[in-house]
Amino acid sequence: MGPARRRDALRLRGGGSPPLLRLFPGRLSAFPLFLLALLLGFASLLWLQLSCSGEGPAAGGQHRGVPRQPCPPPAPLQPPEEDPAWGPHRLALLVPFRERFEELLAFVPYMHRFLSKKRIRHRIFILNQVDHFRFNRASLINVGFLESGNDTDYIAMHDVDLLPLNEHLDYSFPEAGPFHVASPELHPLYHYKTYVGGILLLTKQHYELCNGMSNRFWGWGREDDEFYRRIKGAGLQVRRPSGITTGYETFQHLHDPAWRKRDQKRIAAQKQEQFKVDREGGLNNMRYRIESRTDLSVAGAPCTVLNILLDCDTNETPWCTFG
Repeated sequence: MGPARRRDALRLRGGGSPPLLRLFPGRLSAFPLFLLALLLGFASLLWLQLSCSGEGPAAGGQHRGVPRQPCPPPAPLQPPEEDPAWGPHRLALLVPFRERFEELLAFVPYMHRFLSKKRIRHRIFILNQVDHFRFNRASLINVGFLESGNDTDYIAMHDVDLLPLNEHLDYSFPEAGPFHVASPELHPLYHYKTYVGGILLLTKQHYELCNGMSNRFWGWGREDDEFYRRIKGAGLQVRRPSGITTGYETFQHLHDPAWRKRDQKRIAAQKQEQFKVDREGGLNNMRYRIESRTDLSVAGAPCTVLNILLDCDTNETPWCTFG
């Protein structure tokens, strides 16, 4: 078979030129192909950004109030220690935690990127309760405060299932008083005016002035309401965001009540005690032990995991046990 006939056979065996190449006239050089690949890659990234949390409508026709998956964060930023643009303050992000690993894997890289983009120096503390008592969010925050070190000067009491979607939310040093980021006007679930849960910033000085949070709240709920009364009793004024126009879509709430039930059981005198102000307990009578302290990275984002064993006086608060 001659050279010309061999070339014709090769062309016919594949059914002619590939369909993509037939779109382009004449000979195709490497540069147009490279340019086409670059444009397709950019379009894919833009579609991914608009289809996950952030701007644009929810993917798949999701209706208002249904949480969307947060965008995969880019490589985390690392604050230059001597860069004055990052400011002199450092935030201790205190995250009460127990067995919510799916939420944790999304939370740590997302919040590290979010705070780094805002040039907020920070450390993320995962406060993992490993004892056999009922969950005690307030006591875990007390432990996080006591264990957060001298290199941080303010704290964020931050739920692991709440992600800020609006970049204009303020996480800076709350010098004028407690700053409630997840205000009733913005939180997707809780809208009463004395609500201070979800995300609350305080200077360490102001948290000490309140004697921290009460250690009497075992199980889910009510510890934030009691802490609001402590804040008022210490002569502090709660401030909240202004100029935020995203309403109840300001945060993504990751919690799915259909498969993760909250411990809302009220045992014996707990029904009456949950509405009282604890005027004796707090930081001053916190009893716990750190089983381990581990520095690790989640998708490139650094955090410190404290495995915490809380102590409970069953004569004082018999509702701390599951029995």
